[in-house]
Amino acid sequence: MHIDEQHIAEPGLMVLDITAADKSTVRTVMHRLQQQWATSGITPVWHVPGEPGVRARVYADIRRPSTPR
Repeated sequence: MHIDEQHIAEPGLMVLDITAADKSTVRTVMHRLQQQWATSGITPVWHVPGEPGVRARVYADIRRPSTPR
């Protein structure tokens, strides 16, 4: 998967690739991250055939706190 340079162009911006045993765990992690920082929110979860677990990618800006939803 490609990381667009704009997502990491400045200090405090990051791309997080999350791998866990199940979709529920990945979604819980994304939910907790978005409570802490400004993130891309709950993103699609996918499985790579032949590899264990499921994955998701989240974009986060740790310079900005989350906004109430």
